Formats: sequence, C-alpha cells, structure tokens
Amino acid sequence: MRTRLFSSLAASAAALILLAGCGSSADSSSSGGAAADSDPDTLVFASIPSENATSLEQQYANVIKVIEEETGKQVEVQNATDYAAVIEGLRAGKVQIAGLGPFSYITAKDSDVAIEPVAAVVDSPDEEPGYKSYGIVPADSDITDISGFKDKNVCFVDPTSTSGYLYPTAGLEDAGIDPESDITPVMAGGHDASALAVASGQCDAGFAFDAMVEETLIKSGQLSEGQLKVVWESEIIPGSPVAISTDTMTQETQDKIKAAFTEKINVDALVQDGVCTDAASCVLPEESKWGYTAVDDQLYDGVRKVCEITKAEACTAS
Repeated sequence: MRTRLFSSLAASAAALILLAGCGSSADSSSSGGAAADSDPDTLVFASIPSENATSLEQQYANVIKVIEEETGKQVEVQNATDYAAVIEGLRAGKVQIAGLGPFSYITAKDSDVAIEPVAAVVDSPDEEPGYKSYGIVPADSDITDISGFKDKNVCFVDPTSTSGYLYPTAGLEDAGIDPESDITPVMAGGHDASALAVASGQCDAGFAFDAMVEETLIKSGQLSEGQLKVVWESEIIPGSPVAISTDTMTQETQDKIKAAFTEKINVDALVQDGVCTDAASCVLPEESKWGYTAVDDQLYDGVRKVCEITKAEACTAS
C-alpha cells in the first residue's frame, strides 16, 4: 500500500514504550480474562485525543473525578498517538481503562486481549450509541460522490479507526475502488487532521466522523461553515466504547468502574452530585450532551461483519 504518514513512526514507538512502562499493573502473561487478586495503586486511562484543540485531561476531567471517587484510587491519563499503542498497553497489562473506537475494540478483543466494553457516549438517556463516517471534499471540488475518489490523494485517520478507515474502505470497495491500488491513501493520525488536510488541499478527499466535520472543528474555529462538502455517508456505526481490562483489576474494582460510567457519569447525575455546577458547563468526552450508556460485546458484531466483507489487514492483526 502506498501510504504516507503525517505522524512519525518514532512517535508511535515512543507511545508504545510509554504505555508499556506506565502504572503498576499485572504483567503481560495474564491474558485469560480472570480478575486479578489485587489492583494496581494507580489506574491508567489511555486513549487518543479526538481533536488537537482539546486535551484528554480536559475531555475526561469529570470522568476521572467520578472514577477516583467511586474506586478510591488515583487515575492517570495517558495520551497515545494511535489506537495500536492503546491496544498494546492493554495487552501488556499496563492499561486498565481505555477509550477505543469500535474497530480497535474488536481488533483487541478478537486477538485475545482481556477486555470488556462497558459504556459509550450518547446525547440523551434514551438514545442508542452511534455515529457515521463522512466522505468529505473541499467545498469547491468537482467530486460529487465517493466514486470520484479514484486516483486521488485520500486522507484516512488510522488503520484501526472505524469511521476513519474500516467503513470508508467498505464504501470505496462498494464503489468499485480498490483502496490499495486505485487511490493514494494518507494516514492523517486523527479525525481533525484528516478533515483539516482536506480543507487545506493536502488531500483531495478524505474521511472523518460526522460530529468532527459538522460541529467540533467549526466550534473551535478551525473550519468555517461550508468549507467542506459531504459526498458520502456510512451506515450507522455503533458508539465508540470505553473498555476495561478484566485481568489487571479485582472484580470489585471492575464493577465500580462499570457503575460509575453507567450510573454516575451523565449530566443529570454530575449536576446532582456537585461535580458540575450546571448542565451547560458540564464537559464530557466527544462533546456528549448527556453522558454514557451501557454497551456489550454483541453491539459490535456489525463491525465484525464489515471486517469479513473488507478483509482489512488490521481485522486479522494479532
């Protein structure tokens, strides 16, 4: 595959080393999913930022506060450069809580990383967690649909990104485009980076998740209304899960974390418990307007089916 990288391989390697060395978890020989006899002194929460303008610490400040209160433990936030670093941190037993995409979750789960999905963000308590991938081009582009991506420089997010790679790959194949030979793929490293690269002309076209294009980058002032044109939309993708390690923490701690996400980390509870002063100022990850709802492994079977269709290399990563 003729792929160019915005972020250096050295940065990814450094992130793997960082995650492998953090925390005081059980070692990597524990991979069968059995709860540990004891917990690490500090719980490590690893994720990649959804956009450069907002740090993980800012996004997850209220989440971390609740987890610390509910478990009685400190939580250390680790900012990874890509999903591969987060997955390897989980595999090595050095990460206890992880923010993953649906694709990176099944990549980890189906390669025997001992994890369980516990929650995903929603905008209302009765909403199903989900979002879409958008195929985007500059507003003045003559490309009108995904078939126009052929022979173009096309920005993706990451090889293990659901809305930034897996579903777009399926969309390209449906349009008769070979994602390895009919385009020049560019791995931008983030949804924001992909969208901004398209807007600046570094890529002729690209992919990013819906809210990044329609809300986040416009609110931050990095894009203006109408600067990008959406020419393709995916089917609904199940919401990105927060997953927990099942073999580096006691069952009691796992249960407390699950309850924190599904019962305490929502705007109603956060305001009631005094974590947030009011709903308007209550910051949650992915700019959720409400909070988290419970999810389970079966929710992601649709992503597995897309893997079967596309036969993406990352789907079979060990």
